[in-house]
Amino acid sequence: MIERYTLPEMAAIWSDKNKTDKWLQVELLACEGWAKDGVIPAEDIAKIRNAHYNAERMKEIERETHHDVISFLRSIQEQLGPEGRFIHLGMTSSDVLDTGLAAQMKDAGELLSASLAKLVEVVGEAAKKYKYTLMAGRSHGIHAEPLTFGLKLALWYDELKRHQQRLAAAIEQVSVGKISGAVGTHATIPPHIEEFVCEQMGLGVAPISNQVVQRDRHAHFITALAQVGGSLEKMAQEIRHLQRTELSEAFEPFGSGQQGSSAMPHKRNPELCERICGLARLLRGYAVTAMENVALWHERDISHSSTERVIIPDSCTILHYMQHIFTNVIDGLQVDEERMLANLGMTGGLVFSQRILLALIDKGVGRQEAYKMVQRNAKKVWAMASAGPIQGPALLNALSSDSEVTQYLSRAELEELTNTDFYTKHVDTSFKRVGLA
Repeated sequence: MIERYTLPEMAAIWSDKNKTDKWLQVELLACEGWAKDGVIPAEDIAKIRNAHYNAERMKEIERETHHDVISFLRSIQEQLGPEGRFIHLGMTSSDVLDTGLAAQMKDAGELLSASLAKLVEVVGEAAKKYKYTLMAGRSHGIHAEPLTFGLKLALWYDELKRHQQRLAAAIEQVSVGKISGAVGTHATIPPHIEEFVCEQMGLGVAPISNQVVQRDRHAHFITALAQVGGSLEKMAQEIRHLQRTELSEAFEPFGSGQQGSSAMPHKRNPELCERICGLARLLRGYAVTAMENVALWHERDISHSSTERVIIPDSCTILHYMQHIFTNVIDGLQVDEERMLANLGMTGGLVFSQRILLALIDKGVGRQEAYKMVQRNAKKVWAMASAGPIQGPALLNALSSDSEVTQYLSRAELEELTNTDFYTKHVDTSFKRVGLA
């Protein structure tokens, strides 16, 4: 279990006490349902309502029985009189386990949803703050064309909003209980008691079940969490790249007393973002296990049970922690806007190559011919880099010295083509589309 990463609210949901409290709630509600049918006499249900379990006694019994639900039931029944015979009437262990687990997963999912909403808000505010902050766009890790840091963050904002929708759907799918008996036929406990129990617990009813709630629901839930984790990894990895010494454009928070290396006092490492990237890998592994749990033998086996005791609490715990950490990273992100602008200019204007290509085409030059004209001058600029950092508008100077280019574009026209306003003219449209206007 990933106790190191557990925040208090999530820890409470997955505590042994809360789990066993949910089991007791299921049992007592089932008794209430039987009492409504007149199966449990009024004097007996009055006593049953005060029933409780004994955690220490459960442990003692389990050492003998090797069965957690039986141990739970015996610890309750030992404290009751003859009315104890009505506890667990017509039910099977999975009625208790799966319905209680559904309640825990619903609570955990709602906590994750609230945490994700906070992250969406923080990313959205950062996007608006850096809406027009110019930087170099990169493809394959190589400078491509100018964009703004705000657009990068707006992209993340939109992606996280999609995860809100996926998570909501996954929570709905998993928030169902079942009280249908040994193989799901309701032969020993009628459907209306199942409906009563689930309604009282704030759950839906699995329309049909065998001995368990079907695990495609759980796989959907865990996979949804892993998808959120994958996006957080992508975003954290981007910040890791931007924090590299060669770029130094954006930095995760670094406390005044924080230390980055036991050996090198100068180190300021993106350790929070690296932590997020590592934990995302763990979530993906759990998603694979959840999908493996879908295929159970016949009406059920318990091969899923041992893994779910790890993967479900841990997945919820890990993602909650990741969202908490990344919210703090974005909220405290340090952006060097001047360095972004300087890096944008470090290739001597190569980032404007496509616009110049298009301008030549607009002048009537064939695309392949125009491409070669721009590319041969770009190669000259790249060659300059071997002698040291490129200074000034190197591409503009090279093109202005190319007689074939200047037949179509004057120096003044070439200079106009390097105006970065061209690349930000539709930023507002993108922001409006994602709801950040």
